[in-house]
Amino acid sequence: MSKNKKISLKKFTNWEEHRRELMKDPAVVKTYQELQPEFAIVKKIIEARVKKGITQLKLSRRMKTQQSAISRLESGNANPSLNFLKRLASALNCRLEIRFAPILSAKSSTAVENS
Repeated sequence: MSKNKKISLKKFTNWEEHRRELMKDPAVVKTYQELQPEFAIVKKIIEARVKKGITQLKLSRRMKTQQSAISRLESGNANPSLNFLKRLASALNCRLEIRFAPILSAKSSTAVENS
């Protein structure tokens, strides 16, 4: 968010209202878009663990690591190595997939739609 723009939290009644106001700031939108891959990874990790009915502690024991490492990962405060993600997938009895997808700009998506 821009340094000179302050948002009072008192005027918002819920997260969606607050998020809409924040997303009016181009700097916030840019940062949000840059962090999207991290958010997506964390979301998928949590979803996979919860779907399997496994606690952070049980997962950490399966991976032979500390529960705090799982907590840091799920809170977005860790930058896991590929090896760690492989161990995580194995502990969750999942296959790790990494994909690269093309970036579609508004201009290129319009061109595709018109062709």
